[in-house]
Amino acid sequence: MADCSLTDGPLSPARLASLPADIARPGYDRDAVRTGILHLGPGAFHRAHQAAFTEDCLAAGETAWGILGASLRSAGTRDALAPQDFLYTLALREGGREALRVVGALRGILAGADAPRAVLAALDDPAIRIVTLTITERGYGCDVARGELDEGDADVAHDLAAPDAAPRSVPGLLAASLWRRRRAGIAPFTLLSCDNLAGNGRVLHAAVTRMAARRDRGFGDFVAAEVACPSSMVDRIVPATTAEDRARIAARLGCADAAPVVGEPFAEWVIEDRFPTGRPGWERAGARFVTDVAPHERRKLRLLNGAHTMLATIGPALGCATVAEAVAHERLSPVLARFWAEMAATLPAETDAAAYCARLRARFGNTALRHELAQIALGSAQKLPQRILLPCIERWRAGRASPVLIAVIAAWLRGAAAGGDPL
Repeated sequence: MADCSLTDGPLSPARLASLPADIARPGYDRDAVRTGILHLGPGAFHRAHQAAFTEDCLAAGETAWGILGASLRSAGTRDALAPQDFLYTLALREGGREALRVVGALRGILAGADAPRAVLAALDDPAIRIVTLTITERGYGCDVARGELDEGDADVAHDLAAPDAAPRSVPGLLAASLWRRRRAGIAPFTLLSCDNLAGNGRVLHAAVTRMAARRDRGFGDFVAAEVACPSSMVDRIVPATTAEDRARIAARLGCADAAPVVGEPFAEWVIEDRFPTGRPGWERAGARFVTDVAPHERRKLRLLNGAHTMLATIGPALGCATVAEAVAHERLSPVLARFWAEMAATLPAETDAAAYCARLRARFGNTALRHELAQIALGSAQKLPQRILLPCIERWRAGRASPVLIAVIAAWLRGAAAGGDPL
C-alpha cells in the first residue's frame, strides 16, 4: 500500500507511471485515441461496465472508440473527473480481494445548462458512430409498458412543439441530431440502449421514430428504416461509492480519486449484432453478440433485477440494509427461493434457472460490496411493472398462484401509500 494521504493531489496522467505495480492502468497513448462513442448518462454503472469493456478494445489498439460522456441533468461527474483528465479507478471487490484498474476510455463529459446544444454539436461529427445510453427507465420519455413515446411528458411535449429549440428529452435530442446529420449527408449513428428495460432497443427505436415522424413524415420513415437500435442485456452489480471506498482506493493509489467506481468481478454484456457503421471488438472483453437478446434479457430482468426489487421492497421491514444482509436473513432467504421458483416458471425450460439462481445467490452474498437496498428501491414505480407485475399477470393467465409476487406488490403498495417509496 502506498504511503500517502488524500492531500497528495488528484489522480492524473502524470501520476500513472508512479502508481503501484499491482494497479492496472492505460498502456496505450491516450492522445492517439479518437472519439467514436457518445454516451448519455456517464454514471457509475456505465463507467464500471461499458467503459471497462471499451478500455480493453483501446488497449488492443482500437483507438477509434474513445468515449465522450454527456449528461443532460447533473454536472457532478464531469466536475469530479475533469481535474483528473477523466481518468478514474474501477475497483472490483469479492471476499477479501480488491483489484484496481485506472480506466482511460472516457475522453470528456458534456454537462450543464449548455449540454443539449453541445451534444448536438458533438454528434455532428461523422466519427461518432455509436450513441450508448444508461439513463434509467425514466429517461426514455416513454410509456414503458406500451413501448410508446409519452407525448404527455413535459420534456417530450416541449421537443415536439419546438423541434429546433434546445432539446429537453432524450428522444428529442436524438431525433434532432439525426435530422442535422441527414441534412449534412452524414450516416446515422447506431443507438445502443444499455438500460434494464425489456426490449430496450425496440423501445428506444419506437420513441425516436415517433419523435422524428411528428417533425416530418419522411424523416420518420428514414429513422424507422435506417437507424439501427440493437437491444442489449447488461449485468454487473455496481453499488454506490462510499467515502470509505474513496479513502481505501486513494490509499492504494497514492493519490485521490474524486470519482472511483466499485463493482463485482462478474460482468456480462449480450448485444444484438446490428452496427451498420462499425463497432468496437467488445467480444475481446467478453461481450457476446447474438441475433436475439430477448431470452437473456428476460432471464436477467426477472431473476436478478426482479429479486433485487423484491429484496428492496421487503428487506427493510426486516431490518436489512443491504442485499448481502437480505439474502442471509433467516426469514427472507427462503422467501427468495420461492420467489425464484415462481419466476422460473415464466421462463423457457432451457433457461436453466436453477443454475443461474445459484450463481445469483453467491453474487448477492458478496459482503465486500455494500449494495444498499435503498439505492435499488429508487425509481421502483418504473421498475415494478416489468419486473414483478407482468410475470404475476402471466402466471395468473396460466392458472398459477403467485403468493410471493403478490406479497411483493402488496408490500410496495403499502410503502407507497405511507409515503415510504423513494420515487
